[in-house]
This record gives sequence, C-alpha cells and structure tokens, in this order.
Amino acid sequence: MNNEILQIGLIGTGAIGRTHIERINNTLQGGRVIAVTDAFAEAGRKAAETYGCEFIEDGEALINDSRIQAVIVTTADPYHAQYVKAAIKAGKFVFCEKPLAPEPEVCKEIVDLEMAGGKKLVQVGFMRRYDQGYRELKKYISERTYGEPLMLHCAHRNPMVPESYDTPMAVENSMIHEIDVLRWLLGENYVSAEVVFPKKTRHAHEKLQDPQIMYLTTESGVRIDVEAFVCAGYGYDIKCEVCCEDGIFSLPEPSRPLIRAKASRIYPICADWSDRFVQAYNTEFQEWINATKAGRVDGPTAWDGYAGQITAAAASKARDTQTKVAITIPETPAFYK
Repeated sequence: MNNEILQIGLIGTGAIGRTHIERINNTLQGGRVIAVTDAFAEAGRKAAETYGCEFIEDGEALINDSRIQAVIVTTADPYHAQYVKAAIKAGKFVFCEKPLAPEPEVCKEIVDLEMAGGKKLVQVGFMRRYDQGYRELKKYISERTYGEPLMLHCAHRNPMVPESYDTPMAVENSMIHEIDVLRWLLGENYVSAEVVFPKKTRHAHEKLQDPQIMYLTTESGVRIDVEAFVCAGYGYDIKCEVCCEDGIFSLPEPSRPLIRAKASRIYPICADWSDRFVQAYNTEFQEWINATKAGRVDGPTAWDGYAGQITAAAASKARDTQTKVAITIPETPAFYK
C-alpha cells in the first residue's frame, strides 16, 4: 500500500470533519477522503459535493465498502464507539477523534475487541502530541536534561464558549487534552485527581462554573495543576511550564509577527484551537496516513483513550463531590507496549 493513495471514508461532516477532509485532500500527501456520511444527510451531501467525495447513506455501509481502506470518525462523542467497533470488526484502521468513548467502560470494550482481533487498528485524536513545542518538552523530560520533573503548571484558556458548554465540559472536552498530553510527556499514570472552583467570572453563563483548576498527582509524585478558563476573553491560550530539579522550561508561544501600532508593540494571540494547532493537526494526519499505509499504529492507541477516560471520570467525580479522588489505571497490556 505504500505507493498507493490511501482511500479513506469519513463519518461525521461537522466542522472538525470538514477541516480534516480539507487537509487530507488539499494539503497532505498519500491519502484521500473518497466517501463521507453524516446522520444529517443534507449536511453530508453538501460536504461530499464541496470536496468531491461520494455520499454514503449509512456509517456501517461506508466502513464495509470494499473501496474504503481506512476510516475517520468525527461524529458526536456518543457515537464514536459504534463506528470504531465496526471498523475493528471490518479489520480496517480507524482514526477516532477524542474521546474514544465518553465512558471508560465502553473504551475498555473497544480495547478488548481490538486485542481479540490480534492487531492494533485504532488511533485516538490527541493532536497535542504532534505539536512541535510539546515534542520539544517531551525530549527534555525524557532525556532528563534538567533532572527529574517535579511540578507542571498548565493553562487551557478560551476567549468564550457557547451557552451549550457547561461545567462538566471543562474536564471532559477541554482539559482531557492536558490529561493525555501530560501523561505522555511524563511517561507515567496518574494516581489522584482534584478539581476546585475559584471565584466565578461574570462572563460565565448560569450553567458554567468558570474558571476551574484540576490537580493531578502522578505515580512518582509529580504534582500538576491545570487551569481551565474558558471565558478568558482575550484569546485562545495554552500554557505548560515544567519545573525540574535543575531548570524550568515552558511551552513556546506560537510564532506571530510583531505589530507596532497606536503607540504599542503587539504580538497577536490565537483566536481558537484550529488556529493554534493547525500544524499539529497536519502532522498528526500525515503521520497517521504514513503509518496506516505501512500497516501499523504509531499514535495514541485505544489504551491511551481508555486511560484518558479513566482519569477524566475520576476528575469529574472529584469536581462533583469536591473531594480528592483516587485513580487506578491498570497496567498497560503487552499488546499496547
């Protein structure tokens, strides 16, 4: 398959699905989305027309189409597991946007199904692992360039969120990215979670407690704090500072031009996730295409998706009960090592 174009089917043509079609068909190499489907047929047909794809009425029919060699799942979260399981049963590589499934128990069902099939097929869409800045942090931590990591101070800030964004989503849809990428950076699991509520901003609507702070402790005792401030107003801003025994290093700011205007010097800030992580998404999908054509999974696995949801569930419980909650992540099976 290495010299052929990977023929991809995409399920879910919302905003993130359309951006993935755009990048695969118009920017990246070695793959092409040839068919799409969506529960809202009108939206699916419109996307198919826009990007020169075929519209297929049903997700399972798309997965089982003999022309489709790999699948991308970008549906609403509750439907991820349905299509990931179908892809595994069809023996096809599948990229699933986070979360693998909202419930840890369902993630475990996917893990068990994949292991029973005897081949890794699933990759979960945690794009921060593909951001150059995070990869540089990973190198410093892995090589112990500045000694053992002791503390991490992180922030996840949005300018504003819609009325549909409620209190649980800060952990389950925003900080889930930190849950995954920090576990990857440190190479160890978490053992406890806490979530506390600072004073609420006047910009948060009635059903949203904002900001929130999540505290995580790892197996070796590294202490992590993650601020989620999704009504910050000023822009989309992601922070990560790693405090080690012999030095402190931080996630670099995205490259931006310096503007001189109105007696000020200004570095513009990203407006949203698609602006901040566009290159990470490109790298993520190019590496997924390359690995899929080579018959392997190189990125975040179904087990990583499972571990992330175990942690998110514990953090959600900690938030709702305002207590410290223990986290137990089973030992990684040899299949995923």
